[in-house]
Amino acid sequence: MWFDDATIYQIYPLGLCGAPLQNDGSDQTGEHRILRVLDWVEHIKKLGATCVLFNPLFDSDAHGYDTRDYNKVDCRLGTNDDLRQVCAALHTADDPRLHSRNASGLLSDLRGGIQRPHAAFRPHFRTFVVTQRAA
Repeated sequence: MWFDDATIYQIYPLGLCGAPLQNDGSDQTGEHRILRVLDWVEHIKKLGATCVLFNPLFDSDAHGYDTRDYNKVDCRLGTNDDLRQVCAALHTADDPRLHSRNASGLLSDLRGGIQRPHAAFRPHFRTFVVTQRAA
């Protein structure tokens, strides 16, 4: 697999980008904090990283591991388009190692970390099934 030879740089974006501790579901400042990662691209490149692991960054109530929507960047960080911009910057960095297939960004998808606001706990859901895809 591509990650066997990868050098992974992990970022906890809520901390690195200075997000508020709690998320009330609204964008309190309108600030696109995830774009602060753009300031780190050169540093990450100099370290020799071939992949950046962002975790967690999906919409949550507090620390990020209490995910309520896996399709949306936490509003305290910005928007899905902001994340696309960060990933594009990592992918197009001058270092050819960051250009390798599937190695510009990796997102943490901790499905066991859902919380009450997640759709699975809403009344119209009767069952919540987690399946594992075959390798």
